[in-house]
This record gives sequence, structure tokens and C-alpha cells, in this order.
Amino acid sequence: MTEKKTAKKEEKKQIKVVHVSGSRKRSIARATLKDGKGIVRINSYLLNNYKPDFARDKIMEPLMIAGDLANKIDISINVKGGGWRSQSDAVRLAISRALVQYSGSKVLERNFLDYDRNLLIADIRRKEQYKPNDSKARAKRTKSKR
Repeated sequence: MTEKKTAKKEEKKQIKVVHVSGSRKRSIARATLKDGKGIVRINSYLLNNYKPDFARDKIMEPLMIAGDLANKIDISINVKGGGWRSQSDAVRLAISRALVQYSGSKVLERNFLDYDRNLLIADIRRKEQYKPNDSKARAKRTKSKR
């Protein structure tokens, strides 16, 4: 009899966990979202300690748009590759995708898209490759007239 009661309690206590990823250029961010107190960690650092400040402000945008939902969840993000700017864009994308998937709200998705399309849709632009025997991707070698 007690086994059935504990099984029912475990079913009620199931925690909803969401795993998503976001990428920008060479940066890849993997986010894990679950019920909690509103703690956001990026590579084991709290969001409040994340530098530079511009990147932190950019990462906080989806959390501000989400409002009260952001205070009810914990987000753990692992990001690597690229520079600080592309890493912050990848983290931002992963957070907003996780929030939409967790809530299942079309209103939140619409708010993200209205604010900035890159909150939910990845920017696929990459650095153009250098061409053979040339100095840069687009620049041609200078020719000598004489």
C-alpha cells in the first residue's frame, strides 16, 4: 500500500526539464531549463557576474520580456566557441527558445518575434572564406601596370 502512495507522489513531483541549443557563427550554447528560483548560470557563473556588461544586458532581454516566468525557473547554460559577442547571441537564442518550449505559449513566442526576430530564429551568416591565391575573401590582388 505504501509503495502505491510513494509512486503517486513521485508522479506529481515530476520536474519539467527542457534542453535546447542556440548558435551564432562558431559559438554554440546549450541550455537546460527547469523549475527553480530564477537563477541563471552561464558556464557556472551567475548572470550578474557575467562580463562584459553589454553582453549581459543582451542576454537579459528574453528574461525581461518573459516577465514572471523567468522568476520561476532555473537556467544552466554551457557555451563555447567564438568570441564574446557571438557567445552572447547564442546564449540569448538558447534562453528564448527554452522559455517558449517550457511555457508552450504562443503569446510569448509572438512577443519575442515582435521584439527581435533573432531571439527565436538563428542568424545563419558566417564569415566568407578566403579564395585561393588571394589576400582576403573579396579583395583581389593589385595588378602592376608596368
